[in-house]
Amino acid sequence: MTTEDILAKLVSFPVLGGDSNLSIIQWIKNYIESFGITCTLVPNKENTKASLHCRIGPAEDGGIILSGHTDVVPVEGQDWDTPPFTLTDKNDGKLYGRGTCDMKGFLACCLSMLPNLKEAKLKKPIYFAFSYDEEIGCLSAPELVAHLKNHYPETPKYAIIGEPSLLQPIIGHKGICLYTTSVNGSAGHSSRIKQEVSAIHEAAKLVLWLEDKMNAFVKHGNTDERFSPPYSSLHTGIIHGGIAPNVIADKAYISWDARMVPNDSLDEVIKEFKSHCKNRMLELKPIFPDFKIETEEIHPPVIPFDSKADSDIVKLMSKINSNENIGTVAYASEAGQYNEAGLQSIICGPGSIKQAHRANEFITKQELKNYEQLLKNLIELCSSDDIDILF
Repeated sequence: MTTEDILAKLVSFPVLGGDSNLSIIQWIKNYIESFGITCTLVPNKENTKASLHCRIGPAEDGGIILSGHTDVVPVEGQDWDTPPFTLTDKNDGKLYGRGTCDMKGFLACCLSMLPNLKEAKLKKPIYFAFSYDEEIGCLSAPELVAHLKNHYPETPKYAIIGEPSLLQPIIGHKGICLYTTSVNGSAGHSSRIKQEVSAIHEAAKLVLWLEDKMNAFVKHGNTDERFSPPYSSLHTGIIHGGIAPNVIADKAYISWDARMVPNDSLDEVIKEFKSHCKNRMLELKPIFPDFKIETEEIHPPVIPFDSKADSDIVKLMSKINSNENIGTVAYASEAGQYNEAGLQSIICGPGSIKQAHRANEFITKQELKNYEQLLKNLIELCSSDDIDILF
């Protein structure tokens, strides 16, 4: 099968983040095993989802993981010109469909290399590691990485995470976590605003506290010019509460996110925020004893990713990729989780993040060809006599 044939099959699986991915992961497993390569599934506790890993090549220390995710974001409410889960070629050099760039194009390129990998005389192994639920918080990668490292006696050294980057090597991204903060106040007539506790007023003050905290990062010089914006951001995206203009709101909540540059501490921000909330509760409980502020983490934090420009993985990429313009990105990925597990990691994939998560998502045919060549270069490098220089 060609890369485009494989991509068409992968796009046809409408597996959203949070959904069971067994249909697509089983197809991938069967396809890999048709080349005589053993795959291992890493299921969740309910056996409704699974990640996959396999090793191609010798049982040697070193080696490199090619990492991608199998889930995509929803299409509901988007104005698509073509069926989103059917790969469409408009003869304009682009292939349209949900997940074409984020990141089934990468998966298709990896799978299309199986004949090359089987024929190559690899001196260092190449691993595939494909996860689920990346789009809702990079939930399965830590377990997948741990399982892969425990499954094989040999230890891989590197990981390429194939998120769309137009083949630019990416050595850093911010961490992210999402929260919902609920405020329980006292209902009453709006004329009694000083005698009651308005949940909306208190929620609004929390929004301002978050904004002030964000501004403090800049004021105190907590910046990292590699990123745009070059500081940690705290943003409130949703606020709900109240039933009428003349009724003091007894319920309100805000949904917000924190996007942290690598050198800032998310734990410290949350500690300060909760301390502020606790102090506010102590101040207002004499007015309304049941006043309460509670914050819930929507999913575990996606940790920042911070590699070094002079690391071995960057040197390796320079040998297989003509694009040597290293950079950072604003989106989160599984790269930080691989890096934290001791694998030198880098983001480099086909397609543009500008096309991800939107109607009429596409990847260019040229991007796929360029990435196929990158992988062929990797296979050649892993088969060369001087491979131990980097591995």
